[in-house]
Amino acid sequence: MALREIVSRRQAVLAPGAANALFARLIEDLGFECVYVTGAGIANMALGAPDIGLTSLDDIAETVARMDDAVDLPLIVDADTGFGNAVNTWRTMKVLERAGAAAIQLEDQEFPKRCGHFNGKSVVPLDAMLPKIRAAADARTRDTLIIARTDALAVEGVEAALERAEAFIEAGADMTFVEAPRDAAQMRRIASLGVPQVANIVHGGKTPPLPQVELAQMGFGIVLYANAALQAAVRATTDVLGSLKATGSLDAVHDRLASFEERQAAVAKDRWDRLETQFSEERDV
Repeated sequence: MALREIVSRRQAVLAPGAANALFARLIEDLGFECVYVTGAGIANMALGAPDIGLTSLDDIAETVARMDDAVDLPLIVDADTGFGNAVNTWRTMKVLERAGAAAIQLEDQEFPKRCGHFNGKSVVPLDAMLPKIRAAADARTRDTLIIARTDALAVEGVEAALERAEAFIEAGADMTFVEAPRDAAQMRRIASLGVPQVANIVHGGKTPPLPQVELAQMGFGIVLYANAALQAAVRATTDVLGSLKATGSLDAVHDRLASFEERQAAVAKDRWDRLETQFSEERDV
């Protein structure tokens, strides 16, 4: 299903985040409708670094291309600040669309940007952000959605954030994303904006973790759980390897491990086996 159709339902469709193709495969196998390609997750997993603007366009594009090969779900791609000015953003749209993005998310933070739930953020003037939205719209060659995010709520308050979101819509954004609202009242105001909205639920973050049914009642289009898989993997890996280090075996944590068969299913080994058989049979004809 096309991403525009998914978000237009305004049913708070869950979009788990993936930092690599394996996580994207698991998300697809579990029956989710779309994948969020998390910039924070790529920074954490690929660079071992925090989400403070250290990833490049090439880092993101390579990850998107690998996910696009691995899954059939629409990919919502975190494009940070567009990796520069409006001209850079024009190229960012071209590169990420070619890699397989169904949507790109642009934000109005000053560079280097930082996680939306970190303190110490700052935003660029509105007249620096709007040309990026127009550039992205000009560059796209198919129905790739533009999600325009503002971090102004933490800097200038909710009224300023809503005003920015309205300006983003007028400039051509298909969706807007007011980051890090503090309570349900702010979230209801955000959801009432004229295009589908993004909610971002971060475990331990600033936004209240309202359930999907409540966010759907508000009318959000997409709900990001950008790094739930990453946080689960960090906890599980620490526990399992910690036990291995302490005891010298996996006996105490064997029930925390995917079986060999589950691991092969996660990477669709049966599909690769079928391809091998198919090509072998064609050679023998």
